Amino acid sequence: MSPAADDFEGQDALFEKQKEEPVPPELTRATQRLEFPPSYVVVGAYRLLTDEILLKPTWDKCRHAARRGAIVGGIWALLAFGIQRKFIEMFLRNSPKITGLSTNTMFGFQIPFNVHTYAAVLLIGGQVTTIMRFFLRRNMAIARDRAWTYTVESRGKGPDFWQPYIEEWDQPPPITSETSSFDKVISTWLGRFVLKRILLLPFDFYPFIGIIVSAWLKALGTSRHLHRRYFEAKKMTDHQVTTFIEEHKWDYRAFGFTAALLEGLPIIGLVFMISNRVGAAMWAHDLEKHQHYVVNDRRNKKI
Repeated sequence: MSPAADDFEGQDALFEKQKEEPVPPELTRATQRLEFPPSYVVVGAYRLLTDEILLKPTWDKCRHAARRGAIVGGIWALLAFGIQRKFIEMFLRNSPKITGLSTNTMFGFQIPFNVHTYAAVLLIGGQVTTIMRFFLRRNMAIARDRAWTYTVESRGKGPDFWQPYIEEWDQPPPITSETSSFDKVISTWLGRFVLKRILLLPFDFYPFIGIIVSAWLKALGTSRHLHRRYFEAKKMTDHQVTTFIEEHKWDYRAFGFTAALLEGLPIIGLVFMISNRVGAAMWAHDLEKHQHYVVNDRRNKKI
């Protein structure tokens, strides 16, 4: 049997064991959310947009830079849209069979918009987003940290809430190496920029394909980056972090994919870059509650 099959069987056995064990009342809601981690992305966006304690300080930190970036980006869009649309039209005119695209069809299917216009809007949208991120780069980092801090504080938890890491599995999965070089590169701003704006640029000619492929490749790196504060609060070593992510691999991949997908949307993705930190903090809170449950359960078994 392959190692991958062993890994799946080990996870299935763990899930079945957890289902058999009674869930304490204080963990009922957390357990429901933990079963579907992408829900934290939606809850994070809702919390950010409806909670004044979160929305006001983050918007106050970003609004001036966002306005300057929007003005510069808007001017660039007006000047460059026609030129870039013409370039895309010339490029696709000579290679419809290679790209699978023509003026009004994609792979032979009729589409409700002009492909040249769509590709130009997508490229311009990405460029405007990059311009706005340049103006927001410092304020955005502060706003994301504030979003995490205010979210944790809203749960009424102090520094003592984050206890040392406890291994939840009786037989942890073998870790042959620490974080892969690819995930390390993708977790950096430069790595994400090169991946999305250079390596995956050809996919942008296909509606939604580029965003989806990019989100899948960045999934684990994004989720690991969003939980950096959680790992630091628990003072976890690199090996513990890697083991914990491996044990929750599909949870982290699903959460990271959803977060990266929404962050990849032109312009509006900037909002999700902050709200995803809120969702990540809420997920970390529930994961920590489960860690406390594991500790208490093992203590009770020893008594």
